[in-house]
Amino acid sequence: MRDAMSVLIRPVVSEKSYALMDRSVYVFIVDPRATKIEVRHAVEQAFGVRVTNVNTLNRKGKATRNRRTNVKGKRPDTKRAIVTLHPDDSIDLFER
Repeated sequence: MRDAMSVLIRPVVSEKSYALMDRSVYVFIVDPRATKIEVRHAVEQAFGVRVTNVNTLNRKGKATRNRRTNVKGKRPDTKRAIVTLHPDDSIDLFER
């Protein structure tokens, strides 16, 4: 089993993710090789909560270009995990 901090990279802080927090749903950017089971164990270990469901999605990085030199590039691909907690649990790190 991998360490929790090697699986969870950072939380997603956005308007949509803050709206989901009212329903005990939290969004994290995770290691692209992490499985749903590893994400579940990492969240339970790191925050001491009970996880009921984990959904994952892979997001392609956007194509970018430099306006001055017209060099094309690409933002990195990311994997996100949408973690649903037990209704009685919450993660205090995100409280407003």
